[in-house]
Amino acid sequence: MTELRALLTPEGLELLDALGPVDGVADVARTVSRLRAAGHSPDLVSAVVGQAHLRAKAKAKFGEFAARMLFTRAGLEQATRLGVAARHAQRLRRAGITRVADLGCGIGGDALAFAGAGVDVLGVDADEVTAAIAAYNLAPFGDAAEVRHGVAQDHLPDPADGQAVWMDPARRTAGHGETRRVSSDDYSPPLDWAFDVAARQPTGIKLGPGHDRDALPVDAEAQWVSADGSVVELVLWTGALARDGVRRAALVIRGDRSHELTAGADAEDEPTRDLGAFLHEPDGSVIRARLIGDVARSLEAGMLDERIAYLTSDTALTSPFVQSFRVRDTMAANPKAINAVLRSHGIGTLEIKKRGMDIDPAAFRRKLTLRGDASATLFLTRVGDQRRAILADRVPAAG
Repeated sequence: MTELRALLTPEGLELLDALGPVDGVADVARTVSRLRAAGHSPDLVSAVVGQAHLRAKAKAKFGEFAARMLFTRAGLEQATRLGVAARHAQRLRRAGITRVADLGCGIGGDALAFAGAGVDVLGVDADEVTAAIAAYNLAPFGDAAEVRHGVAQDHLPDPADGQAVWMDPARRTAGHGETRRVSSDDYSPPLDWAFDVAARQPTGIKLGPGHDRDALPVDAEAQWVSADGSVVELVLWTGALARDGVRRAALVIRGDRSHELTAGADAEDEPTRDLGAFLHEPDGSVIRARLIGDVARSLEAGMLDERIAYLTSDTALTSPFVQSFRVRDTMAANPKAINAVLRSHGIGTLEIKKRGMDIDPAAFRRKLTLRGDASATLFLTRVGDQRRAILADRVPAAG
């Protein structure tokens, strides 16, 4: 709290804005030495340099907005990417929501998107430092965004007033620096309470993408979200925020574009078939949502193995929900056989992917001889009871 008080002064904020981003250990050390030599107090220097370093890291999540925001290390780690939060806000607007209570608002990542979309926000956080930082980050929105220090259970809106509720239960130990993940029994606010709220009023609940599917409310829409190749969250939507007939959704975001696959239930898988001319790797959100079968049917594809999420086809079709590859060659998954094929194709640059095999790709790469100007992707996987290697070329992404 001492550092925050030093920072939240005209001198502290002016010094922070003049400093610009500070990136890397050497840059941090040089900046600390320079500011201390200029006569600034240790608390102020620590606060300002820490914030400048966090702003540099935050650019990946918040873009240019990071340059005027404040952070804690743990808060930045747990914050929703601004591009993803904007889609949460769009859903609220489409449902006609004009006010939302963000219970467990953290540093205000989602609240920023809500307020920016014209939805009035009440942000609540149980940690005093985090609530103060959220208030600073939301200050440009004036009366449209209020932040309170308190626990979620004490600030639940009346279901009769039409407000929506947004919750991002803390999934890590308390603190502002290094934290560790906790079990769902230790989430704050508690999941049982959050699910009870969701059953009574329009609610969005952000969870980790690997959350136990069997523990999800059966009447909620479950939406897995991937951003630029990484599955970043699972959101449960209820009430007016859930879409009619949708219980499973995979939202794939790449840059400014997005594509979504929805269904009323888990999709039935397609049967297995022999390796064809193309191999398809479903996006992680599709795998988590268990909609691989729907994607397979759209590609006229089958499963390469019933236990492994690779699809194969003979048709030159692709989609935003997979990465597609044209098969060059297939061989036993041992270095000798693979090296012979790599030499024959002049492969000097190799991407390695694996599923269903206990192999460290980095260690395996050291056993391979890469010479030549060509590049390719090598898949290491199981097909039935065989360990197979598949050499392939990427097909340009769809959409």
